[in-house]
Amino acid sequence: MFYASIAKPEQGTHLLDKKNKQHHIHGGIKMGQRGTVIVAIMIAIVVISSACFWSLSHSKKVNDGYTDRIASSLTRYDKLLSIDEQRRNSLKKITAIIARYNANMAEEQRSAIANEIYLMSEKYPNLNVDFICATITHESAKTWDAKVVSRVGAMGLMQIMPATGAFLAAEEGIQWSTAEEVLFQPICNIRLGCRYLNGLVGMYQEDGGLAAYNGGPKRAEMWLAANRNNNILYQETRNYVPAVLKLYDQFKADETL
Repeated sequence: MFYASIAKPEQGTHLLDKKNKQHHIHGGIKMGQRGTVIVAIMIAIVVISSACFWSLSHSKKVNDGYTDRIASSLTRYDKLLSIDEQRRNSLKKITAIIARYNANMAEEQRSAIANEIYLMSEKYPNLNVDFICATITHESAKTWDAKVVSRVGAMGLMQIMPATGAFLAAEEGIQWSTAEEVLFQPICNIRLGCRYLNGLVGMYQEDGGLAAYNGGPKRAEMWLAANRNNNILYQETRNYVPAVLKLYDQFKADETL
């Protein structure tokens, strides 16, 4: 009986201990599950926050890049508009100069000549529209006649000698047939004359380049070496250089053109 009476409480105690252990185990499991859930939630929050931050950052970068591209495109567009406006103003000025000296020139030819002069002014760094027009105006005796010939045989708008023209044509890639066929063609004449004049101005500056164009490079070199002593130049060249430069200044300053 004693054993039995003692055994029963012990048995009850074991049952209580078992229940308490189970309770602690289940409680531990529940606490562990809650901890896992909390950790999972925190991880999810971090991931979502990071994703949102990356998305915003990426979106900003994309938007910034898009804005930069738009700004760059607008800048290029403004430059193109400026170039086009400059071209139109130059063509208008050249055609007005031609019309002033040769009102009878056909409009189609006048436009073609104006366009070629503009192209040469863009191609050659030592030339501009006013300088080319001044040279042609004086060389053609203020006629802008594409078939004008001087007393010494210089031909066309820029008064090119046949031997010089043949040499320049080979450099320019223009097929040389006859002097008349090439040098009386105003586009070819301007192309050859501007090629030659650009090189001379590059070597001797504007006044020296004009002196060389009219009287030859050797005479121009002597003139420059002698501090521009006009006694060295031919009489024609003495008159030629200031006459062209005067026209050049007039064309630059004339706001009606």
